[in-house]
Amino acid sequence: MQSDPGYWFPAKRYGLGWGWPSTWQGWVVLALFWGFVAGGALFFRVLAPPEALAAYLAYVGLLSALFVGVCWWKGEPPRWRWG
Repeated sequence: MQSDPGYWFPAKRYGLGWGWPSTWQGWVVLALFWGFVAGGALFFRVLAPPEALAAYLAYVGLLSALFVGVCWWKGEPPRWRWG
């Protein structure tokens, strides 16, 4: 499936959503997302009390919402695809 070079995240062939990044910018965004998730896990595990699980989950939720926003902005328009 050929995608527009302006899209960082091509649409999945089947289903709804985006596939793996198709440009270096998309790979940077994905790497930053996972880096912040891992860094947050270390921060909340080492520097915060054990009761901070709710704060970590809120942090990951915010990061995920930002990541989906970037995918929506720089990815192919989402729609259900049959292939």
